[in-house]
Amino acid sequence: MRPRSQSKALPEERADGAPGAMAGWLLVAIRYVVPAVVVLTGTVIMALGGEANLEGGAGIISAGLAIYFLNWLVRAGAAGERVRDSEDAAREYFDVHGRWPD
Repeated sequence: MRPRSQSKALPEERADGAPGAMAGWLLVAIRYVVPAVVVLTGTVIMALGGEANLEGGAGIISAGLAIYFLNWLVRAGAAGERVRDSEDAAREYFDVHGRWPD
């Protein structure tokens, strides 16, 4: 029996900090598949319903687009953190060596 601290509940990360293969499909599903399914559902509701369903379907499509753009916003924020961290490392290198790293 495996101790609780070694449980495989969450996907492991690689040594370079990137998510492992198991997390890759989950990220794709959350970033692209979930918003696409929500938009498709709204489109089907709009196509098969009456006038009231047009408004409801448009609301559902808006929710799917909001999911997609919130995911994009999170990725953009994370990319900014990586740039900031690399510039901090370059400044530390400059302080030690007296020249900017190439």
